[in-house]
Amino acid sequence: MKSATTSRFPGFYDLPLQERLQRLAQAAGLEPETLEVLAGRKALTPEAADLMIENVVGVFGLPLGIALNFMVNGREVLVPMAIEEPSVVAGASYMAKLARAGGGFQAQADEPRMIGQLQVLDLQDPASARDRLLADKAQILQAADQVDPVITRLGGGARDLEVRLLQQTPIGPMLIVHLIYDTRDAMGANAVNTALERLAPLVEERTGGRVHLRILSNLADRRLARARCRIPAQALAFGDFSGERVRDGIVEAWAFAAADPYRAATHNKGIMNGVDAVLIATGNDWRAAEAGAHAYAARGGRYTSLSRWWVNEEGALEGELEMPLAAGIVGGATRAHPVARACLELMGVESGRELAEVVASVGLAQNLAALRALATEGIQRGHMSLHARQVAIAAGAQGELVARVAQQLVAEGTVRLDRARELIRQWQA
Repeated sequence: MKSATTSRFPGFYDLPLQERLQRLAQAAGLEPETLEVLAGRKALTPEAADLMIENVVGVFGLPLGIALNFMVNGREVLVPMAIEEPSVVAGASYMAKLARAGGGFQAQADEPRMIGQLQVLDLQDPASARDRLLADKAQILQAADQVDPVITRLGGGARDLEVRLLQQTPIGPMLIVHLIYDTRDAMGANAVNTALERLAPLVEERTGGRVHLRILSNLADRRLARARCRIPAQALAFGDFSGERVRDGIVEAWAFAAADPYRAATHNKGIMNGVDAVLIATGNDWRAAEAGAHAYAARGGRYTSLSRWWVNEEGALEGELEMPLAAGIVGGATRAHPVARACLELMGVESGRELAEVVASVGLAQNLAALRALATEGIQRGHMSLHARQVAIAAGAQGELVARVAQQLVAEGTVRLDRARELIRQWQA
């Protein structure tokens, strides 16, 4: 396993762009070509993009930042994050620094088992059809394993077959067949969907029904990722806020999200700020992760928090996150996109499960950053200081004027486009 020598870079934010790249190259042992890709000098071209999706007219860029200070399962990790929202990378990095006081993040991911669904309709006797499918489970699984011999050779393939009878639907009873399929280091949508297509005629033969939909489920609750951290109370202290006050405020803020779906939606959005940014940077399907996460948050019949925070017996703050996370390092954009390949190399992950463990850790860190801000100074203080730079740029500021305008906007407490333009006109005059 290739690990960075360190993920700690004090003052990284203040370094010139080129020097940041050089620090990364030294810590992660990056080749010059990989560094060129990360720097945007050999990124995705319109010609390459034209082979990936339809009707291509260009390439859309996102800022690519590096979250620092992460230690996951005892390993130093430099975490790439592609996101346009200010304060996310900084927040995750700072919380990862605090988590080091308790040993960093401990994370674990399930075997990469995805669920493929077959919808069976027009059944005369759904219950008997279900029994026949279950009786022939071994034969059906064997047929599924023959679809992709490469995945089977790597240790993946069909693992189980489940059959659900849905009696009360708008169109009457239907059977839902679940193929549990191990996709190894791929996200696995294509592998699962292909297996379902091959199984459809066999299922129709066994049931006498008609297979309608054949599609992967993004509620990947057989492929969960978990992350946990512990932070001593004294490490949480800052300014006029004692560690105990910050700790208790974080738990109280989490309790709001646990009890109220209106708060939980924004709470979980903060988690996904971190999760999505890493998935985008590594070429993974972040939309699938979003869908699965929010469905999982409502699995008990009421939408609630994906994370949990509490005070342990020693008085330290502890937190954990559990969510479906189908992250891959092979297939799709993870190999077709040059920046995604470079980001995976930077992280040094060697399996989809290891990537999921890092992603879950970033999600938990970002959740902590938001809760800490909300429970102390308020979310706007740090966020608006960074947002002011974007407002200054949008107003037309360039070079050193960007920082000057942003500082003035924050000092006045009026981070608005009209005020930024007024300041630019005054100083240029």
